[in-house]
Amino acid sequence: MREVRFKINGEEKVVTVESRTLLVHMIREQLSMTGTHIGCDTSSCGACTILIDGKSAKSCTLLAVQANGKEIITVEGLATAEGLHPIQEGFKENHGLHCGFCTPGMMLRAIELLEKNPDPTEEEIRWGISGNLCRCTGYNNIVKAIQYAGAKMRGAELPSTEPEFV
Repeated sequence: MREVRFKINGEEKVVTVESRTLLVHMIREQLSMTGTHIGCDTSSCGACTILIDGKSAKSCTLLAVQANGKEIITVEGLATAEGLHPIQEGFKENHGLHCGFCTPGMMLRAIELLEKNPDPTEEEIRWGISGNLCRCTGYNNIVKAIQYAGAKMRGAELPSTEPEFV
């Protein structure tokens, strides 16, 4: 057993884990933060994506002990008392989710993308989220949601939120 000290969603934590415990399991089972989803356990789908020290990572590929001394953000840490994070608002306003299973990981990946490139093209967004799979939306409204969030984050005029159904 190993002790892991880290900050998650702004809160300091100390958790004791087996050395082989995956980060996704520690987050879901020991911290009861179930917004981080388990989709494939092979890093193929991206449903378990979190931010760790500001970079998106698939938590099913990291050991919990690798989080020692790190800062983690999960979907539970996005909204504040002031309201939704722009990416959450973007997904809501642009109908960027259907079943919602991929949404937490998709949003966290998009946040890193927008921090690196605040005004990405559609092609850059599609490439940027290519490691996160969605089985039910067709991605069009996800792209619009990310464009909306980018515009909101940089203080630009918000794009139309008319849904695109395919």
